[in-house]
Amino acid sequence: MRRSLLVAVLGAVTLVVVGLGLVALRVHDRQLAYRLDALHAERAQAERVMRELSIEIATLSAPGRLESQARQLGMTVPGKDQVRLAREYVPAAAGTAAARVAGTEAHVR
Repeated sequence: MRRSLLVAVLGAVTLVVVGLGLVALRVHDRQLAYRLDALHAERAQAERVMRELSIEIATLSAPGRLESQARQLGMTVPGKDQVRLAREYVPAAAGTAAARVAGTEAHVR
């Protein structure tokens, strides 16, 4: 009788411990799910901010806007006598850079 009572108590304790363990795992699972949802929302917000900032950068660096801002600051297009090419820095080889420089020289003259 004592032995069967001891087995019954041990079985009940084991069931309670296993049950509490399962509940603890479920609680931990829910906490992780809530954290994951919060991280997804944070990521979506960061992506939204990045899109807005890239649009703002594109708007602020638009050539027309930069030109009007430069005019407001009193800047003007340089005259032909104000432009000097640093020939010592221009490569002598024929290539894209040389073609670009040649195009710039033709445009300046």
